Amino acid sequence: MSKQTPPDTYLRIRQRHQTLAKAVEDLGKTAKNAGPVDEKTAQLIQLAAATTLRSEGAVHSHTRRALEAGADREEIQHAIILLTSTVGFPTVVAALSWADDVIDDKASS
Repeated sequence: MSKQTPPDTYLRIRQRHQTLAKAVEDLGKTAKNAGPVDEKTAQLIQLAAATTLRSEGAVHSHTRRALEAGADREEIQHAIILLTSTVGFPTVVAALSWADDVIDDKASS
C-alpha cells in the first residue's frame, strides 16, 4: 500500500510552525520506540484515542496509518467498536463513518 500525503491543512501548519511540528513528531517517535508495541497495534491504539476525542481528522489519519501498517477493515472497525460501552454508540458510529471515508477512498483508488 502506498503512503499517502498528509492533508493540506496539516502541511501548512507544519510549514508555519516547523520547530513545534518537529518536536511533536519527535515525541511521537520517542513514545513508539519506548516499548514493545508494533506499528499496527500502535496505530489502532491511537485510532481509539482519536475516536474518544471525536477528532475526525485524527481518525482519518490513524485509519490511513493503520492500513499502511497492515491493518484491515475488520481490525480498524473492531478497534472502534470496542469503545461502544466507554464512549457511546453515537461516537462510535461517527468514527466508523470517518474510518470508512478513508477505507473506501483507498479501495476505489
